[in-house]
Amino acid sequence: MHVKTLLNFVEKHKGFVYERVRLERDPEAPRLLVTIRAAKRSKPCCSVCGARGPTHSHLAPRVWQGVPLWGITVLYLYAMRRVACRTCERVIVEAVPWSRGKHTITTSFALFLARWAKRMSWKQVAHAFGVSWQAVYAGVTMAVEYGLAHRTLDDVEALGVDEVMWRRGTFLTVVYALDEGRRRLLWIGRGRSKEVLRGFFDWFGDHAHTLRFVATDMWQAYMAVIKERAPQALNVLDRFHISANLNKAVDAVRSQEARALAKQGKDVLKHKRWLLLKAPENLSEEQAATLAELVKINLKTFRAYLLKEELRQLWGHASLTFAAAFLYTWCRRAVASRITPVARFAKTIEKHADLILNWFRAAGSINSGAVEGLNNKLKITLRRSYGFRSYEITCIALYHAMGDLPESPIPRRFCSVV
Repeated sequence: MHVKTLLNFVEKHKGFVYERVRLERDPEAPRLLVTIRAAKRSKPCCSVCGARGPTHSHLAPRVWQGVPLWGITVLYLYAMRRVACRTCERVIVEAVPWSRGKHTITTSFALFLARWAKRMSWKQVAHAFGVSWQAVYAGVTMAVEYGLAHRTLDDVEALGVDEVMWRRGTFLTVVYALDEGRRRLLWIGRGRSKEVLRGFFDWFGDHAHTLRFVATDMWQAYMAVIKERAPQALNVLDRFHISANLNKAVDAVRSQEARALAKQGKDVLKHKRWLLLKAPENLSEEQAATLAELVKINLKTFRAYLLKEELRQLWGHASLTFAAAFLYTWCRRAVASRITPVARFAKTIEKHADLILNWFRAAGSINSGAVEGLNNKLKITLRRSYGFRSYEITCIALYHAMGDLPESPIPRRFCSVV
């Protein structure tokens, strides 16, 4: 089979002809040079308005890098025409179907790189295919722009809203779709204020009217905007954030008490942090035995630990009525314990008890744990990105990795194994 036949099979462009293919047999870096010419009687297409017009002149041949064949670099050579555009009333360089703007790689190669960038870091992709980091970024950007323009939001009924640390002192607001079978990143905003989340709802438009559930933590700005912009949706407080906040309270008690005991020469709480924060079912036999002995000591830390473990029983209730009674009883006991960090936490959740109990009203229709899982994937993506400093590049990387965006059909023929 001739290479030209193969090229016409995978990437044929109307109005253009693969004229010649030449192999440069460099043992270190072999290259396949593909010369393209315009078909006879074809008219160039204006790159501004899209209208066709007569050829005014030709530019010097340009080179584009294409999808490699058998590990050999493929280069396309074409002398672009300048079109005398009657619509724009000036002479403009033509648009070509295999690339966009001033990119030096073909569209198919850009999207090829983008698919690999889901499996490896951008730096690794650039090294593997002999291109610059900027070329990989251009490919990912192209894929994300196509995906964002072609995705559908009609099936979104459940959202998860959270803030994540991006750079020191800087937060991102992230909004996830939590619908079963289609959990994905929908939107990213810079900051965690009311105005930032209002920006999401401005973009989301009338789709907000079909929302049934929104999972959040206890960040007041988020809860206020959800009540304002999607009042019909149940605002379900994320149980994992509640557990994390209680863990912080218990650890604060341990830290305070450990310092006080250290001044007395006692180290009973030394190296016990993770022992107290881990779930009992995740402890080893040795850890469980150690914890059982420590709990017998009448310290605030272990009373706080027992209150923490008691609250876990809340999520096992099948009845909203019993869950509500349990929660209010637990809050009273926690406040009465006079363990300041735990009592402060109890007052906070008592204030938001109705939103916490929405977890039972949702009756399993929303998996708030999915937010935590998506956040973990987001953090992995940021780590793999080698610390992108640009907000725009960070957004592109996150949408690409987590947006579950529709793909352009172009690269499928090249990347079916990815």
